[in-house]
Amino acid sequence: MEKSKVYFTDFRTPYGGSSLPQKLQKLMKKAGIANINFEKQFVAIKIHFGEPGNVSYLRPNYAKAVADVVKELGGKPFLTDCNTLYVGRRKDALEHIDSAYENGFSPFSTGCHVIIADGLKGTDEAYVPVKNGELVKEAKIGKALMDADIIISLTHFKGHEMAGFGGAIKNIGMGGGSRAGKMEMHNDGKPKVSAKKCVGCGRCVKICAHGAPTITDGKATIDVNKCVGCGRCLGNCPMDAIHAINDASMENLNKKMAEYAQAICQDRPHFHVSLIVDVSPYCDCHAENDAPIVPNIGMLASFDPVALDQACADLVNAAPVVANSVLGEHLAADAAGCAGHDHFHNTSPESEWKACLAHAEKIGLGTREYELITMK
Repeated sequence: MEKSKVYFTDFRTPYGGSSLPQKLQKLMKKAGIANINFEKQFVAIKIHFGEPGNVSYLRPNYAKAVADVVKELGGKPFLTDCNTLYVGRRKDALEHIDSAYENGFSPFSTGCHVIIADGLKGTDEAYVPVKNGELVKEAKIGKALMDADIIISLTHFKGHEMAGFGGAIKNIGMGGGSRAGKMEMHNDGKPKVSAKKCVGCGRCVKICAHGAPTITDGKATIDVNKCVGCGRCLGNCPMDAIHAINDASMENLNKKMAEYAQAICQDRPHFHVSLIVDVSPYCDCHAENDAPIVPNIGMLASFDPVALDQACADLVNAAPVVANSVLGEHLAADAAGCAGHDHFHNTSPESEWKACLAHAEKIGLGTREYELITMK
């Protein structure tokens, strides 16, 4: 497979010159986004709106820059994400949209609407066969993402405590899964009940078509032999008592993310943008963020999400470490025990990021071989 082209520019702008959003637009055009036919096409801009309390997520200005390019090319953009599996302020569409607006992603600031792809309770999903899938044969994807004609990922590239880093593949794959899809990636696809939270209302019993949940002594239990992992009970529980247990290996989690990204990108145009800025050690899903582990590096764009993630990882690993950060502290405490110049592993030692890229390449999502083309 020949090398994929990845376009890069830094965050420098001349005094009195163009802005960073304008520079991002120039980068996207240099990378060839206009080669896609956007005319009257629905364009999903997959982004992470940030959990309220976290301030390291991408600024809405960048989302507007991408949406404006899409509209200039004749497309109909919308910003989108799927509801979260864990309990927070983005687990249903109403709270999710409130969070997006609170963090600045309103139609007035970005020029396009926010649509939560898997609907009100996270159960609005499409079942998508995965080409070359090994662990996932049929991915559960937010319906609005699959209804879109074109996919653009706009990613805040940062660290992640389980995946090693959050790049384009994680933004699309994990982010594009419905709540049941996220459950499938995180474990065997079977939900558990917290007896402490359960009030025995019976909604899980009513919504299940397979008779898996039962109420005994005022508490729900789920028969895993009857459960098919559809996640309907998870979305229907008013007390957030039903959840997934994180029992997937780090390697399988990363492979499943790649297969979900494959399901979303296959058979239609897709384009990817990543910004290596405010590189926090953990996910933007946290309601807080720690100090960046490396300095701000730049903006990248490519048609290949695998090459893009590899290029971003290489740039971060080549960057100096911020001393007053989790990574800096880990290196200072145990430099001899750290794994070479792998900033992601040294930040979160139990994480596994290379498996994702290797598997994504294996199933045909893209290639890890890239040519980095720098734009001033």
